[in-house]
Amino acid sequence: MRRRLTALAVCAAVVLAAACGGDAVTVAAPPPPMHPVPGASGAGDPYYPDDGNGGYDALGYQVDVKYDPPSGHLDGDTTVTAKATEDLSRFDLDLRGLDVHSVEVDGKPATFRREKAFELVVTPPAPIRAGTTFRTRVRYGGDPAKTPRTGGSENGWQHSADGGAFMVGEPHSAAFWYPVNETPRDKATFTLTAHVPAGWTVVSNGREGPPGTWTEPNPVASYLTTIAIAKFGVDRSTLPDGTPVVSAYAPDAEGRRAIGARLPEVLAFLSSKFGPYPQSAAGGIYLNENVPFSLETQTRPTYAKWADLPTLVHENAHQWFGDSVSVRNWSDVCLNECFASYSQWLWAEREGQNLDDRYRAAIEITHGSTDFWAQKLVGMGQGHEFEGVYNKGILALHALRREIGDPAFARLLHEWPARYRHGNANWADFEAMATRAGGKDLREFFDTWFRGTKLPADADLFPGSLRS
Repeated sequence: MRRRLTALAVCAAVVLAAACGGDAVTVAAPPPPMHPVPGASGAGDPYYPDDGNGGYDALGYQVDVKYDPPSGHLDGDTTVTAKATEDLSRFDLDLRGLDVHSVEVDGKPATFRREKAFELVVTPPAPIRAGTTFRTRVRYGGDPAKTPRTGGSENGWQHSADGGAFMVGEPHSAAFWYPVNETPRDKATFTLTAHVPAGWTVVSNGREGPPGTWTEPNPVASYLTTIAIAKFGVDRSTLPDGTPVVSAYAPDAEGRRAIGARLPEVLAFLSSKFGPYPQSAAGGIYLNENVPFSLETQTRPTYAKWADLPTLVHENAHQWFGDSVSVRNWSDVCLNECFASYSQWLWAEREGQNLDDRYRAAIEITHGSTDFWAQKLVGMGQGHEFEGVYNKGILALHALRREIGDPAFARLLHEWPARYRHGNANWADFEAMATRAGGKDLREFFDTWFRGTKLPADADLFPGSLRS
């Protein structure tokens, strides 16, 4: 009797049915109460505290732009797909300069306002629960070339010599032309549909679709997205594994085809050093512009008019170091630039150059330069990220190679991009991996070379075969 009554009680409590033995419908537990808060207006990089935003993880960008070269006017319609990481009462996107016409969240009008230099603060019609995927559509427009920029590597939207335009910059780039979570910590897929007048060609990241449409299915840090509009000559081919190659040459840059044609050879060499090519596509954007840098825009680097074959090697090494494996903080940019720069030495070694001799010659030249050795390679301070990584960084990596030996260094070059493929990593991760690969305590070596500000002592300056 007690057992039967107990069973009936349980049945009545949890099941709605004509009889206890009938088809049951479980009553779902009510969702937990929400505690919505504003998403943070920065992603947490101490060098650029206002960059990026918190409260969500960007999953993908669908960017649709219409650009008129004669007037320089751009109309944009971008949808950001994201997943809330906390209950959100509001959240921010980064957008520089351009006028916002409307914002929708999941198809419903949202209120918005601008704050500081580039914060677009969005308040959805209802709070967003943590774990929910939501879509934010922003319509905007203006002349992106008029947006102020700080100079240096923040190139901003630029007009090209043939009347078109291009977009490259580091650390800031994407927010000049579409709303974005502008931090390398939050990588996402990227699709561009661009509308331009007849006679103009649009080139961007990833795989080519219908005219003006490009899709990058691998996650990409936003500063590595790009758009270039010109009267390009375009070459199309495939790598031996079937990876599509699209290279675009601006007017008066047609002579660069001899360099661009060596891309398969370069990628084959880099793959032998770093492992399989990690990107969905390959190629290059060859500008006839005297910008002060070329940039490793993902799958399709953008080259200044002065770029040479070593530049091709450098920017494509970034497809592993910096693009597939991205930094979490800009203080760790040596993970990008030191390795891409050292790849140029690896290429020279392939061509027969003795790198130990080249190293010793460089040490002799820089030996008495306090300014050279004062450049930190890690934790260098905001505004100093790109000062030592292209020259001192090469020497530091060659010294590391000799410190741990060629077999361990070769394993390191393969294991790093494999372990953090399409993700983020920091300098501590690299030191730990290098220590495991070398099988020895490297703390003093890393302190001296990468965090130090003086000429290393001879034991660290001339390790291994460099001592002879």
